[in-house]
Amino acid sequence: MINHQFKKKWGQNFIKDKAIIDKIVKSIDIDQNTLVIEIGPGSGSLTSELIKVAGHVLAYEIDLELQEILDDKFQNVSNLDIIYEDFLTRNVEKDIEKYSFSKIYVVANIPYYITTPIIKKIIGNKQKIQKILLMVQKEVGDRFTALPKSRNYGSITVYLNYYYNIKKLFMVSRNSFIPKPNVDSVIILFDIKEDKQYVKNEEVLLKLIRDAFKYKRKNLRNNLKEYDLETINKVLNKYNYDLKARAEELSLDMFIEISNNL
Repeated sequence: MINHQFKKKWGQNFIKDKAIIDKIVKSIDIDQNTLVIEIGPGSGSLTSELIKVAGHVLAYEIDLELQEILDDKFQNVSNLDIIYEDFLTRNVEKDIEKYSFSKIYVVANIPYYITTPIIKKIIGNKQKIQKILLMVQKEVGDRFTALPKSRNYGSITVYLNYYYNIKKLFMVSRNSFIPKPNVDSVIILFDIKEDKQYVKNEEVLLKLIRDAFKYKRKNLRNNLKEYDLETINKVLNKYNYDLKARAEELSLDMFIEISNNL
């Protein structure tokens, strides 16, 4: 393993288990028609396998101390570009413009605190990214894949499921990383929904979802009191609910129907 001072502020935990790396690469249909965007290559363990199957890999690494290690490791690789900048602040759309591939995927092992901002940036990207394969903390994966009425179901669950079909692929033990984190991880696949349900106004839907979950202990009548409650109640009644229900009881379909009627 490389000699590196791991940065807690960036949640650095490098994967060391070759079997897990191989399983990650095989779990998504990467081929020569694929541009893979890797966020946080770290020591380059996953990168080494991605370049064997992808048409091109575009990696973003925020830690400048890794530049010498990565540049030395991949100095003769023609289908890899590494940009030593923060993915979140970089103009990724402009970076992607110079490549021409039929499929664009994101693969990343990222700390929980920047998972949602990264996904939101990908969603906002004008160039369609069809799949995202993320290694995240188990509890984060539980939130992304939660079902209505469950403890982990929240606004981020509904928000992400509007854009993607999301599923857990497999667990990754904390022992697969260096340094060893305090929790296990899970591999999550986000597959873009090509045929999203009709939404009259996306901004209205997303605001409705945020507001409905604003205060977790409060019901819809309290969280949505600035909305047209009569209209909302009519939709709820169709599903045998009323304004005393809480947001976590509602499915994505119900949120869409409510927003389309407002």
